[in-house]
Amino acid sequence: MRSEPQASAYRPAPRIEAISDWIASPVSAAAFPAHTLRFRNDRWARAVGLDGLDDEGWTAHFGRFEPLPGNLPQPLALRYHGHQFRVYNPDIGDGRGFLFAQLLDGAGNGTGRVLDLGTKGSGQTPYSREGDGRLTLKGAVREILATEMLEALGVHTSKTFSVIETGEELWRGDEPSPTRSAVMVRLSQGHIRIGTFQRLLALEERNHMAALVAYCLETFPGGPPPEDAPGREQPAVILLHQVVERMADLAASWMVAGFVHGVLNTDNMNISGESFDYGPWRWLPHWDPRFTAAYFDRTGLYAFGRQPEAVLWNCGQLAMALRLLVGTAPLVAALDRFAPLYQEAMSRRFAWRLGVVPQGVKDDAALIQAAEQAMVATGEAPEQFFFRHRGGRDGGNDLFGQLMHNYRPASTADDPFWKRKAPPGILIDEVERIWAEIDQHDDWSALHGKVEEIRELGRQLGPAPAPAGHPFPA
Repeated sequence: MRSEPQASAYRPAPRIEAISDWIASPVSAAAFPAHTLRFRNDRWARAVGLDGLDDEGWTAHFGRFEPLPGNLPQPLALRYHGHQFRVYNPDIGDGRGFLFAQLLDGAGNGTGRVLDLGTKGSGQTPYSREGDGRLTLKGAVREILATEMLEALGVHTSKTFSVIETGEELWRGDEPSPTRSAVMVRLSQGHIRIGTFQRLLALEERNHMAALVAYCLETFPGGPPPEDAPGREQPAVILLHQVVERMADLAASWMVAGFVHGVLNTDNMNISGESFDYGPWRWLPHWDPRFTAAYFDRTGLYAFGRQPEAVLWNCGQLAMALRLLVGTAPLVAALDRFAPLYQEAMSRRFAWRLGVVPQGVKDDAALIQAAEQAMVATGEAPEQFFFRHRGGRDGGNDLFGQLMHNYRPASTADDPFWKRKAPPGILIDEVERIWAEIDQHDDWSALHGKVEEIRELGRQLGPAPAPAGHPFPA
């Protein structure tokens, strides 16, 4: 079964203050006309020592953004550049969010890892451009669903920590308006993006680049490069190896989950290898590599089947930025590891979701290909396919079924959960149904019920096997 987040005392760790003068701008939160608490993630509040807050104290910190004790005295809007659909944009940064606090969780036998509390919809910043700095309540509800499902499916993801409705009417071009507003807080392992490094390259800030590399190595610890890796003693090379390891696993985790992020720009890629910032996401209704989530992705750049390519391309942009510190050859060697690491992660994660013991990359690749062919032939949704075959059951006589006979179950499917007709899923029709209940009747029961269903799925699946690049479980 999935291990719950480990309890911890509240331990502030505002390490980013050491580099905040050149990586961020102090900002203030918007003054909202109302504060109605709609969602608080007590599972993860317990892990950072904040579960003892009553609703009034919770709202004070995560709606009005009164500083947490011993933490950042003022929120910080982070500065970065980025490639957006492969077009470089130097005019971006935290436009409707900020870093509110940093603190340690209870992972690693209590030693903890540094986690960020960051916002979305908290008001305008120097980087808002023409935006109002706000978030729709529907956008917040969608992020709750995305993060809960991804966490259940073993993806290293940010956690939706808090959602507070703020009483404003917002106008948006992509949903009926006026619509309700909210401010959201996410708990995540850092907000340092590939675009953060790209900004320093553009400004030719070599000393700051070196300081940022050092900050990342300290804050997001990982293993050393392979023994034969060129330049393996250089901090920038170590960092790129760690990022490539994490990103390869992240890309595989999305593919096994049947998840389409939608907007894989370099400012949406965290150095920690953590999935975050959910906009036009979708889960596959059926297996289709060409499926896109964003209506504005007209060329299919970030289609489901192209996500690994997009993630590797983004790693290449990080390597380009790190050339400010080191030569090209050791960086290319790190990038060359992406493909085999991705295949290993696919093997590990696909077998985990099927509930069988992996047999090695070659055999597992054949199983994965047969599974994809079976899903295409039947049109079956991925979540139903994995559910039906959990633990090697219901093999069938097709190629996939024949290959599955060679796999040993890693877990049983004896729990009544696996006797259901279908697993929990959040295809777009259900997302819209849940939102309609909230929007039309202010009825939150469908959302809370779905969150509980998803968490039960996570408990049944248990923790995903961790890659070498993650010292703590996701």
